[in-house]
Amino acid sequence: MQNPATFRLDDFLPYLLSVAANAVSDAVSATYSASHQLKTPEWRLIAVTAQDGALTPLAIGQRTRMDKVTVSRAAMALVERGFLRRSPNPDDQRSHLLSLTPAGREVYEHVVPRALAIEAEIFADYSDEERRVLAELLKKAQQAAR
Repeated sequence: MQNPATFRLDDFLPYLLSVAANAVSDAVSATYSASHQLKTPEWRLIAVTAQDGALTPLAIGQRTRMDKVTVSRAAMALVERGFLRRSPNPDDQRSHLLSLTPAGREVYEHVVPRALAIEAEIFADYSDEERRVLAELLKKAQQAAR
């Protein structure tokens, strides 16, 4: 553990994780930003609802670690563009469910292969074992941070 006198930001794991995550996210976001004029929060809503089905904004926020304002703005933009639909939540009349429209599904199916290609390019020099270990370590860090 470093003390303040010897602290180096470039050796601080939270900083390294943040910078790496931003760099990788920026590389992937170029695919959906250029082709569909999507922002990262909007893409995350599309991806989460494509995988998990209809969700409340609260559930999306918990799943993606985005705050409710970010989820709300992204959802409004996607509803306006016809990529998401809002419907009543039969389990809670105070909230609503967000789900993909056919147009949203089309965007998802167009972006995923490109995002996977960028991921493959970024991690091309990693062995299968290194990718597996990295994924495990990142999941472990997420759990510990909660």
